[in-house]
Order: sequence, then C-alpha cells, then structure tokens
Amino acid sequence: MALKFLKNLFKKKKKVEAVNYSPTFNSSGQQTQISGMRINMLIIIVGGTALLLAAIMFYLLIMQGVFGKFDIEEFAPSPKNIKDAVEQKTEIAILYSRYTENLLPEGNTWLSDNVSTWESFLKSHNFKYDILDDYQIELGEHYKYKLLILPGSKALSNKEVANLKKYIKAGGSVFSTTGIATFSPDGKWDGWKLFNEVFGLKFTKEIDPNAEGVKKIHTVRGNLPITAGVPTGYTLNIATWDRPIYAEVLEPRTEQASYWYDFRHERGLVLENIRKSAGIAFGTYGTGRFVWYGFELNSVIGTQEDYIYFDRLFASSMRWLLYQPTLQIVDWPPPYQSAAVIVPTIGENAENYRNFASSGLNEYTSTIFIDSYELGNNQSILKNIARTKDIGLIADIGRLDSFADTTNSLFQLNEQVDVLKNSRNNLESTVGVFPVKFSPVNGYFNQNTLLAMAKNQYNMIFTDSLTNRLVPKTEIYDKKPIVIVGNTSRDDYVILNEFGLTDLDFQEYTYNEDIDRIDFTGGLYVLKIHTDGQLKPENAPVLNRIKNYIVEKERMWLTSLDEIQNWWIEKGAIEVHYETRSKRRISVEITNPTDKAIRNVLVKVFLNKPVYDLKLSSDIINTKIPNHNYDENSQVLYLNFDVLKAGDTRSLLIDFENTNEKK
Repeated sequence: MALKFLKNLFKKKKKVEAVNYSPTFNSSGQQTQISGMRINMLIIIVGGTALLLAAIMFYLLIMQGVFGKFDIEEFAPSPKNIKDAVEQKTEIAILYSRYTENLLPEGNTWLSDNVSTWESFLKSHNFKYDILDDYQIELGEHYKYKLLILPGSKALSNKEVANLKKYIKAGGSVFSTTGIATFSPDGKWDGWKLFNEVFGLKFTKEIDPNAEGVKKIHTVRGNLPITAGVPTGYTLNIATWDRPIYAEVLEPRTEQASYWYDFRHERGLVLENIRKSAGIAFGTYGTGRFVWYGFELNSVIGTQEDYIYFDRLFASSMRWLLYQPTLQIVDWPPPYQSAAVIVPTIGENAENYRNFASSGLNEYTSTIFIDSYELGNNQSILKNIARTKDIGLIADIGRLDSFADTTNSLFQLNEQVDVLKNSRNNLESTVGVFPVKFSPVNGYFNQNTLLAMAKNQYNMIFTDSLTNRLVPKTEIYDKKPIVIVGNTSRDDYVILNEFGLTDLDFQEYTYNEDIDRIDFTGGLYVLKIHTDGQLKPENAPVLNRIKNYIVEKERMWLTSLDEIQNWWIEKGAIEVHYETRSKRRISVEITNPTDKAIRNVLVKVFLNKPVYDLKLSSDIINTKIPNHNYDENSQVLYLNFDVLKAGDTRSLLIDFENTNEKK
C-alpha cells in the first residue's frame, strides 16, 4: 500500500515553493537578486522513508542472521510482548504437599528438606519457580505452568490425582520422585494406580536399608536425552535411608534410564533383574511428559565428581521436560552403540595361550598382559607373541581391598616409579619390547600410580577394581594422556572358580548376560581371560561362541585396546558447544583442537520436541556441512563428521519449524 501511494504521488504535477527570504539592495538602491536553496518536501519525505525502510530491512536481516526464521509479532513492541518481558512469566511450580507432611511424625523435616534441595538445584540453573500447595492443585491453578515438580509427594487427594492426569494428558510436564500418590490425605494406602497409569511403570520393591546397607550404587545408561553429559554407565551412590524404589517399565512410551542391579554383588538372571530395577524413567502420557526418579535428591551422596554428574543429569532432565535441546558426542564410532575388548593374560600354564591364538578372537586383540614375575619362565612364548602383539605388564604396587581401605596401602610414589621402571627394563631386556600398558596385581591404583606411569612413559592402565563408569576415562599427568580401562564384567576366574561352571553352555550363557548388560547400557564390555582359566583346552571352545555372539549383535564394536585408546583420546579432545538462539534455531560449534585429523565423529542433537522442515547451514562461508539425518520418532538430529581436520572448527545452524505451531 505504501508503494502504491508513493507511485501515485510521483504522477501528480508538483508545485515548487520558493524559499522565503528578505530582499537586499546595493549602493545604487537596486535590489540584488539572491539565488537561495530551494527545498523540495517530497524529496525529504521520500528519502526519509527510504532510509527508514532500509534501516528496518537491515535490522530484520540481522535478526534473521541471529535467530533464524521468526515472526515480526514475536519482537514487535506489542502490549503482550511488553507484558511478558516485564513480568518474566514463571514456567515452573513445586508442590509442597501438606497432605504428605501431615503423615510424618511431628517435627519431622523430611519434606521441607527435600523441597529446599529442589529449590537449590533450580536456583543454581537460574530457573524461576513458584511454590504451590495441595489446594491450589485441587483448584487447577497449576495449569498455567509448563512444568510441575512433585518432590516426595506420597499423599495426594483424588481431586489432585485427577487434575494431575488431566494436566499431563493435555501437554504439561511432571518431574516426580519415589512413590507418588500412594497414600490418601488421611493416611490410607491408595496403591500404585497413578504410578502405573501415568508413568507406565510397575512397582517392584522398596530398598530396605537394614537388609541392603546404607547405600546402593545406581547405574545410569548412556545415549539418552536425559543422561546427556553423564558418562555411560556412571554409578551414582544413593543413600537408602529414604527407601528408594525399584520399578519395571510396562509400556513402550516409557524409557528406562538407569538400574539398581549390581552385577558384582547380586545373582540371578541379569537382564531380567535390570529390567525390574529401573531407578530413573522418562516418557509421555497423552501429549505431556514426565521424568521419574526412584530416589530423593537428598539421597545422592559421594564425591565431588558424583555431585557434578548428578547435576548434569538433573539439568538434562529439566531441559527434556521443558522441550529444550541437549547434545552429546556418541561414545563409539558409527554405527556402533557399544564396544567390546578381550584381554588375555599369561600366568600359569602359559602354553595354553595357543588356544587363544587359534581362536576367532585373536584377530581383534592387540595386547597380551603378563605378570612381571613370569617373564623369565616364558621368554620363547613372549618373543613369539611380540612379533604381532603388544605386551602389557602386571606388577605389584601394593595392596588395597577397596578405594576406601585405610588399613592397607599402595606403595609410595618413588616405590611405584621404581617398580614400573624395573619391570619395564626387565621385559625390554628379556623380550626386546618396550611396554606402555600396565595392570596392577591387586587391581587398585591411585594418583601416585598415574604419576609413576607418566614418568615411565606408560599410557594405559587396565584395572580390575570397580570404577564408576562403563566407559574408559582419560587423565592428564605430566602433560601426557593416560587412558584408564576398568574391568566391566565377570572374568573367567569368577565364572570358573567362584561360580564353579564347568558346562560350556552355562559358561557361554553367563558371558552373554554381561555382554547384553553392557550393550543395553551402551558401555565397553571388557573380558579378562587367563591361561589357567578360560584358555584351558577344556574351556577354550567357548571363545569362538563369545566372538560370534558379539559380532552378531552388529551394533557392538569388537575391537582392541589400542583402537579403544586411540579413539577415546581423540573423542575426548573434541570440543562441542551449543546454544538455543530462538524457538526455531539452534547453533552448534564443534572443534578439533589437536594437531591430528579425527575421523568418524557422530554428534547427537536431542531436539527434545517435534519439528519439521529441518535445515542445516552455517553462518561462516565455505563451512563444510556434515552428513546428517533427522529421526522424527526420537526427535534426534545425527551429525556425522567423516573427518575433522587438525584445528578445524565447524559452526553450524539448525533451523526448523515447530510442529505445535503448524497451521
């Protein structure tokens, strides 16, 4: 309309107004003609309008460059936008359930302590929130919030339950803990109806601290939107004083994100026990979402590292519930979702190594370990192995029965340095091999061990001791990376000696249980076998069965310690940053800061909401766009970088349309 007006204006005959001025005269009394500047108002109007339009267009281009596609109404100074900016609408509410508090003994602060912990977590992540009571839920005052948090809300009224179901079904999000709505306000048992119907979970059991101890480990799965940023298979330490809950997933709309089952101390069918011991789950009900923790936030105990990773778990859970993205680098090169390595060890009956050399597992193995005390007895075997394999050393650096053992101790730093140096020199003089991998006899190590390794140029430690994850860990000592690989399964000594399994089918089944557990979690399956154990002639036929079972899984990467080490160091060096620019754009920056190219890097961007018309571009000219694929069902964008060159940085923009805005 504005252009039409200007066009018509130009067609009209214009009158020119002269500039008014006062005449002047010369000395003869004659008027002097002065040529004044004439002002054309039309030119001023047109020019000003053009400048204004150009400024607006420039502003819109800048906005589009930063935020991607947007509607002008979203940024225009409308009454609604001004009101939203001033009021900063709160999207989160916490229920302080007086009904639950009334069931507690007089003076008990259990609920108030839990709510205070939730408040602390929310404040640390700059989430604004309101506190609601049971009556407000009954009146439906929670419908205006995007997320409702229900900490320890064990007693709820029928009206609350009905309103909560209606809220989630209509698109609301709920973050709940333990046995929600299992009691009525007057203290009568109400059962697990809400738990079953809304969460799609079945109560399995409550942990009794008197029977199972004051704490229990809790294993977190990897490659999920709510566990992004947490190492795969990380074991949280959870206090049992609140009687945490085991649950089983009943419906496909619910995903199990963790389990209580402890393979080292619990017997029974492994996969069945894992499925019946869910401690964290998330999923959908109607058009809404939920996250459920089978423990209270106050129950998380342990080291600073435990609190750091639990904080990441909490943050990722919140982002999923609020439809905000999370991101992580996939643990293993595509297309693998888990990995496996076999670690042969030469001890007594060293001649049985030939049973491994003739098995199908031999081609996937790069390193053989030997006890330093056995070097002199097996020179010919070791020299033969050294032609094609790396040799790692097992040496005694002291004894610990656990990381918390205060009675026994490992050697001092200087002693450990000498042990590693002398053992290395012994192997080098005997076999002509310079070892770089080390395994302590007792399985335990400390910071002195890693320092001693760095001083003696070792770059990997293989430990039998329980670690707090199912993937390797890289530590930097003396400016050198040392990869820590833990034994994540029951080795042949456990299966043959402790379990007493002599039947090959039973042996195979037990190994397969551990393989399935690691595959379900997404971690690294590590199997340690010995020349006086699984490599005995009567047990060796199981080796090929193990190999076939892993290979048939297809998604499990059967590889060597060398490959794992190289991959983990490379993966750990990659730097990834992401930012939500607007509700239709996410920016991702991935950098390889090393001096070597890194191949086959897969980044998962959990968009955590339904989108369509997704496009990938860059705000930097000549940036190579990686191969990518968007899975609508899981709402995950896969970015596959074939090669990240040394020093390469890729700045990417992910633009999309939101399905809930589709007209």
